[in-house]
Amino acid sequence: MEKKIDLRGYSCPIPLLRTRDALSTCDSLTVLIDEPAARENILKYAASQNFKAECFDGTGEWTLHISK
Repeated sequence: MEKKIDLRGYSCPIPLLRTRDALSTCDSLTVLIDEPAARENILKYAASQNFKAECFDGTGEWTLHISK
């Protein structure tokens, strides 16, 4: 099951915590974020869990695709 969450406007640690929670209930997740620190923290978390993560740059925001 794929899920999409929009976390633009939130500061860390909220994006990381919501991403972690969402990944506990699905195998594939798309995350929209606009904070550089959130992007780095989510990508580090995904790597630490051996998840596949891709980051696509937008204008001041990013789209992350994470899969288990």
